[in-house]
Amino acid sequence: MTKLKLGSLADDKPVKISVELPAAVHRDLVAYAEVLGRTSGQSAPDPAKLIVPMVERFMATDRAFGKARRAGGAHPVGPERSG
Repeated sequence: MTKLKLGSLADDKPVKISVELPAAVHRDLVAYAEVLGRTSGQSAPDPAKLIVPMVERFMATDRAFGKARRAGGAHPVGPERSG
């Protein structure tokens, strides 16, 4: 089984976003959504819904960002980062 960095997506209120992506990135998002759907046994999610959890995961695992945030006293964002 393929181990993806993202797990199943939380059923959350839809948020409208507007972002311009290179065509290659969009194709990769579509492919990622298809693989995520297959591995979770569900239908492929809307590729746009992958963007937020991917960015959240990226920031959560960026050690330099975490260190800078702690040093600068930046406020955490989102429920996963409270406390």
